[in-house]
Formats: sequence, structure tokens, C-alpha cells
Amino acid sequence: MLRNRSLNCRRLAAALAALAGLFAVTSLTAPAFAADGKAVTSRTVKLWPGTPPNETRTPEPERDLTKPDGNKVAGKRVIRLGHVFEPTLEIFQPAPEHNSGAAVVICPGGGHRILAYDLEGTEIAEWLTTVGVTGVVVKYRVPAREGKNRWAQSVEDAQRAMSLTRSMADELKLQPEKIGICGFSAGGQAAALTALKGNERTYSPVDAVDETSCRPDFAMLIYPAYLTDDTKTKLNADVKVTKSAPPMFLVHAWDDGVTAQSSLLLASALKQAGVKAELHLYAAGGHGYGLRKTDAPITGWPAQAAAWLKHTGIVPAE
Repeated sequence: MLRNRSLNCRRLAAALAALAGLFAVTSLTAPAFAADGKAVTSRTVKLWPGTPPNETRTPEPERDLTKPDGNKVAGKRVIRLGHVFEPTLEIFQPAPEHNSGAAVVICPGGGHRILAYDLEGTEIAEWLTTVGVTGVVVKYRVPAREGKNRWAQSVEDAQRAMSLTRSMADELKLQPEKIGICGFSAGGQAAALTALKGNERTYSPVDAVDETSCRPDFAMLIYPAYLTDDTKTKLNADVKVTKSAPPMFLVHAWDDGVTAQSSLLLASALKQAGVKAELHLYAAGGHGYGLRKTDAPITGWPAQAAAWLKHTGIVPAE
């Protein structure tokens, strides 16, 4: 009798453990939902097969450096991710019936010191899924390495992200000719340089993925930083605009402490090169707002970006 009771208890425990495991797996694979209720799934992919190229830094533990009293944006805290040594892609996809086939690789800002990972990364990816676009957040290496251009590792990681995303086009149900890039602040510099360099890769290819084009088909630059020289009257020597540059969408606020000249001068150079571009310069908005709603006029930029994606044919017009 006691042996039967013990056996039944073990069977019950095993059944409960299996049920708990089922729920655990379900919680990992269940879809999240975008603001409009459409299903969103996400996954994370390692960016490089081994140690990233030109990497000499001794890694420190990756962590959120936001302090309890850290500055908030629109009343919410910001993940300020620091000490990123192993870059990844976090891929957010709309439900299959809403997938337009377009994708955007997203470079968060953070002054090449940290990554504003949610504000200018995952929140942007989730918003993109609401207009049928796959959002791919690049967790690129920060802080910038000593003795190099501050943008060096971010551009290497962004170029690799473009090639890796395009190489996964069949798996992700993407159109390889509709994969663009988006960047904010310092990430806007990385995105701009990635777009302007086209297939001029800044690192030596490491595997078959790098046989795939790293040229963005379009670029969305939101308050891009560090594109001008110290006089703020001309573009940096690194910013070389040619007629082969992809179409661009730019947003800046007139009162941004990180000069709006970055967007103005780049838009002017694109015009001179005969490249299509759309610039939205708002009277007020400051810097580092992502797409969180504020009282400033610039808070409406996502609607303008969605309209641009449609009228350029990147996503179907409804």
C-alpha cells in the first residue's frame, strides 16, 4: 500500500514537472503583441561566428548602466546597455499575414559609450512590425575602442548585420532588395556611414555570410550625430556622398543640442548627388526621445516615417 502510494506520488510529480516544462516552453515561444494588437515574434542571433574582427579589448560583464535616479524619457526609464563585447541581432517579426517582406536593421544611439537599447532599439522594432516591417536590433559593440575612429566597431557590426539579415531573407520571408537601416544619434552616424559605404566593407570577410551584400536599400536617420566637422558648416571627411547612396529619410529638431546641421548638410549633399531624400526639421523636440510621445512637435515623426515607407514603395500602401 505504501509502495503504491509512493509510486503514485512519483508519477504525479513527474506529470507536474512535464506540465511545468510545457508552460515554460510556451512562455518562451508565445508571441508578444504590438500596440495595434498584431502578433510579434522575436529571436536573438549571434552576429559573428567567433570573436568580432579587429577586437583587442578585454571584455567586462555586459550590463544595464542606468542608475535608479537616471534620466527618464516620457516618464519611463531607459536601458543604457554598457560593455557590449558579443554583438547580436534581436529580430522582431510581424505575424505572417502582416509581413510586407521589408526589414530595417536598427542601430540604437548612446554616444558610442552605451546603447539606449529599448528607447532606440526594441521599441522601434516593435513599432515597425505594426506597419508590416521586420525590425532587427543591432546590439553593437560599445564603448568605442581607443585609437580607432569612434564609429569603427559600430559600422563593422552594422555592415555584418546587413549581410546576415539579407542572408536570412528566405528564412524570414523577406525581399532581399527591401532591407534598409535606421539609426539614432550615434547609431545614426553608424547607419549613415553604412548606407554611404555601400558594399565597401570595413573589415575582411570572415565567412560565407559576408559574400552577401551589406548595402542598405534605404536609410532612416533619426537625429543623427557626429556627421559634421567642428565648425558645423560642412560634413566630416568620413561622410562621402555619391549618386550610389540609397534613398534616405531624416528627422531632426531645430533645438537639438546635437546639431541639426548633421541632417541639413547630409540632405543637401544627397540633393546635389541626385539621391532621393525626405527631411523633417521640427521646431522643437530636443534629443534622445525615440518614438515615445512627448508634448514637443517632433513626437509625430513615426507617422511621417510610415507614410514615407509607403509612398516609396518599401511597404504596400493600404
